[in-house]
Amino acid sequence: MNKVLIIDDDKELCMLMAKCIEQENLSVVVANGGIEGLRILEEDKDSCSLIILDIMMPDLDGFQVLQQIR
Repeated sequence: MNKVLIIDDDKELCMLMAKCIEQENLSVVVANGGIEGLRILEEDKDSCSLIILDIMMPDLDGFQVLQQIR
């Protein structure tokens, strides 16, 4: 499935990226933090074709999220 997961704590930036991605006929899921992003991935690991991951987030940084994804 062509789904993109955006994990970023900047809500305005997420909305802008989601709007641009949706114009390319892709589905978008937004998580406003590392913990939320990991929860979404745990629910359906094979649903995302691409993850856009912010590095500097308050709960878990992007490197910690990436380590748990791997």
